[in-house]
Amino acid sequence: MDFFPALTDDHRAFVMRQPVFFVATAAEGARINLSPKGMDSFRVLDPKTVAYLDVGGSGNETNAHLGADGRITIMFCAFDQPALIFRIYGRGRAVLPQDEGWAEFYAQFTPLPGTRQIFVIAVDEVQTSCGWGVPFMTLDRERQTLSKYHVAQAGTDRLAKWVGRTKSIDGLPVRVATVLPDCGAA
Repeated sequence: MDFFPALTDDHRAFVMRQPVFFVATAAEGARINLSPKGMDSFRVLDPKTVAYLDVGGSGNETNAHLGADGRITIMFCAFDQPALIFRIYGRGRAVLPQDEGWAEFYAQFTPLPGTRQIFVIAVDEVQTSCGWGVPFMTLDRERQTLSKYHVAQAGTDRLAKWVGRTKSIDGLPVRVATVLPDCGAA
């Protein structure tokens, strides 16, 4: 196990090859949240800053936890060779379409239907470990279900309610978008 104060070029190359990553957050009195992510939604902005584009899904716990506590861990793991677990420890914040800086961050991503926010993480430290217990796996294809759902719901009240949830599952407040970005079609 090794720790680094920032991402190196080798770390960045590893991260950008991975099709899935995991996000963990927590807040006092709330459940720990651990979510898988994919959809080409992660970017290394510089050695001390990373971000990911978030689309509406089953909840908005990351937004609530970051608002209450700020701590976040991102984990990548290699399902091929060489074996590796890579964690990014930091402090995050939600940037919504109405926020200052949205356009600058959003320009780093390919638009995705259902986009509701970007999580920007100031990197405190990164960690590598062996990953020898992770199985070999290959990516067959990305799922299109969530993107298709968001395209079908575009402009409806149902989408606004889903993307605009104001409480976490534990009742913590959630910042919501007051406008939705133009995300194109799936």
